[in-house]
Amino acid sequence: MRKRWLLPIFASFMIITGIGANDVEAATISDITNTAKDYIGAPYKFGGTDINTGVDCSAYTQFVFSKLGISLDRTSRAQYQQGSTVSKNNLEAGDLVFFNTSGSGISHVGIYIGEGNFISATPSSGVRIDKLDDPYYWGSRYIGAKRVANFTTTATAKGEVKDAGIDFSVYASRGEVALQLSEALGLDTSDTNSPFSDLKSSSKYAGAATALEKEGIFSGDEKGKFNAGSPITRGQLAKVLVEAFDLKKQGNAEMFSDVTTSHWAYEYILTLSSNKITLGKGDGSFGVNDKVTLEHLEVFLERLTK
Repeated sequence: MRKRWLLPIFASFMIITGIGANDVEAATISDITNTAKDYIGAPYKFGGTDINTGVDCSAYTQFVFSKLGISLDRTSRAQYQQGSTVSKNNLEAGDLVFFNTSGSGISHVGIYIGEGNFISATPSSGVRIDKLDDPYYWGSRYIGAKRVANFTTTATAKGEVKDAGIDFSVYASRGEVALQLSEALGLDTSDTNSPFSDLKSSSKYAGAATALEKEGIFSGDEKGKFNAGSPITRGQLAKVLVEAFDLKKQGNAEMFSDVTTSHWAYEYILTLSSNKITLGKGDGSFGVNDKVTLEHLEVFLERLTK
């Protein structure tokens, strides 16, 4: 299979990924609160990830934040590991608020929208607004809050998404993806005169990044940064691999429970599956929003270069 580079693929990651990315275009407080409220009344479904047919609490927060270019992990417990801790007295609109509703630790998450209110997907009423200090239920079950992004009060300001402390001995960074992609494609990486403002020539990623930039694969973010230390998701990697190796659909493809036909990555994942590059996670899902592990990156590239 021969590569065809038509788009600055990696540049699109700067908008999609969110967590761990640097200098993401920040949304305003109005953006986060209005987006969250747009889905009031959406049905609840345990384990659901489709806003139209039903979502659980963490799928709802993940969906809302994704609309603003910020990635959250799939479960409430995983989301609690992201961002930085914020006290109840210092809550700001857009902070994630967490609750113990099951008696066994974190089991519910919502989005604080100001004035003591938060919005979440509830089993009883779907997406709705509740009082954080509700004396009859939520008040006694509140655990804490996390700030994963700084939302601005004006549309012109920028905010920086906070690093979630990702273990890159397990997960693949953009820098590592660049190294392995350039090797798989047989690119000349001897030129380390990096065109990226955040990548010195002494960086181990400089040669790969420069080679990929020369091929027109990507041009960095809006500030010309490479962002070597940011992760990517399986959905995003699917887009990269399909376009990088010019893959086409090859007959039947596996359908995954977490990738609806309306999902932005649907066609890319379908194409990967039809080419037998991915078999999913074994539980019927693809893990579209999961961060790519080094192990999975190696498997994908091995299958593509056979």
